[in-house]
Amino acid sequence: LAALVVKINGAALNASNYQYEVVLNGTPDPHLQIVDIVLKDRDMGRAWGSNLTAITWAHAANSQALLEEALAGGVDFIEADIVLGKLDGEGEDLPVMAHPPANTSDLTLEDFLNKIMDFNREHEGQEKGVKLDFKSIEVFEGSLDILDANIPSVSMTYPVWINADILSGPVNQVNTVPVDPDRFFAGCNRYKQAVLSIGWTTNWGSSFREGEYTQDQCDAMLETLTENNVTSTGQGITFPVRAGIAANSEEQLHKLVASVNETNDCTLTIWSSNGDYVDVAKLRKVIFGFGVERVYLDVPDDLAAELDLGNPGNGANTIRSLFGFTFVSLCFWALSSWLQRI
Repeated sequence: LAALVVKINGAALNASNYQYEVVLNGTPDPHLQIVDIVLKDRDMGRAWGSNLTAITWAHAANSQALLEEALAGGVDFIEADIVLGKLDGEGEDLPVMAHPPANTSDLTLEDFLNKIMDFNREHEGQEKGVKLDFKSIEVFEGSLDILDANIPSVSMTYPVWINADILSGPVNQVNTVPVDPDRFFAGCNRYKQAVLSIGWTTNWGSSFREGEYTQDQCDAMLETLTENNVTSTGQGITFPVRAGIAANSEEQLHKLVASVNETNDCTLTIWSSNGDYVDVAKLRKVIFGFGVERVYLDVPDDLAAELDLGNPGNGANTIRSLFGFTFVSLCFWALSSWLQRI
């Protein structure tokens, strides 16, 4: 191993802009040790610094009242769901904020985005990020004109994530129809300043113990990104992965992130539903293997408390976690490459 150079640029909340580059051959820079790590804060770095697990969330802000509560609170990110439905149960179908099976709301997508934009304009330094979870390809395509008007093309001062489950995933998930990936990426091509939050449909709960993001499922994600030219854009990507399943999928997720991060800034967003079974020890190992500067954590408070990620004695050290992610990912990548050659 001639040199291992890791370059990390940014704590920008918008894209979690961290990049690492592994150089396997060539002459090392004489000023570099075996590992050279450069940390540079930029844009919207706040009290969490490079610890993305410290970012706080408001979930399912799918009504006027819940959105106002989220804007008035101390959360960093507001997540909401979009379906085709009716405003106050009347009129034509249009993009409204609701989670299936609900299809009525007192809040449209347009009003939701306008309220966040107004708040952020008036509260410099306290901006809220927004995660838009589109539940079908029909509502996403029906929202494009609204997104055109409300996602700034330049000088965006707050993060916007566009989320969809684009592939069928674990465990034997057949009940939820994924959002068509080709049509989704075709629309997202208009918003290269937004982060793509792209995942798998999942089936999990309190009684589950076995299940993982399989290598085939991770390969399918990489193939879909490549076929739709997402890997040529450099656009920020986060993979939302369900905590209980991610805990069983360390090797596959390392390979996926390492592959995508060659071209796109890439993170994980670990999420969980109330009542999900999670092997806490294994999930901690996954998080610290990647590093807290590369993992968003969006889980119930009781699970977050069990994970205890804020205790430095338990490994929440940015530099150490970063080196761990890079080294482990490099090992997985090297092993995979070697196996392909034999």
